[in-house]
Amino acid sequence: MLNLPIAMFKHLFVFVTLFLAQTANISIASPQSGAVLRGQVEIVGNMDVPNFASAELAFSYASNPADSWFTIQTFSQPVKEPVIAVWDTTALTDGDYVLHLRVTLQDGSVQDAVVSDLKIRNDVPLPTPSPSPTFPSQFSTPLPALTAQPVTALPTFPSPTSLPANPVSVTPTLINSNFARGALITLVLFAFFSLILRLRKN
Repeated sequence: MLNLPIAMFKHLFVFVTLFLAQTANISIASPQSGAVLRGQVEIVGNMDVPNFASAELAFSYASNPADSWFTIQTFSQPVKEPVIAVWDTTALTDGDYVLHLRVTLQDGSVQDAVVSDLKIRNDVPLPTPSPSPTFPSQFSTPLPALTAQPVTALPTFPSPTSLPANPVSVTPTLINSNFARGALITLVLFAFFSLILRLRKN
């Protein structure tokens, strides 16, 4: 169902294009006024008009366009393609020029299309686009390098040494020994006094 409207639209578009091509006036679409040209330049335009007899594409110096015209190409048949000619500008001196397309009709009348202020610059380098501004990144600033700080040595203290034995200190062994000795002396004295008391009673 959709193919039929699309096909009808295509046929209508072709018909309108052919109709406009037959009724259109001659023109130069490219290059346009103020353009900077160099090398081989494609001329885009239209010369396919009814009652076409011949055509001529020419240029002149912008300082005196009406004085002398230099032929680029002549045509005995209208060019139906968008590019109607190629203009070789390499042999021309850098400067400002005017481009002129003239079509002569079968009744002897003429139609003209003129583009002025065309700048040929074969010996001048093309301007290069200026670089876009760059903005510093928030991380673009280098961080300061970390330097190792000297380590301060902690003060050292002498290890504790054992104190010498106190000659007057009392040890458990000495206490036990003295206790046993005292008990023995007490028993001996007790036995001695008991013996004396018995002897007196007898």
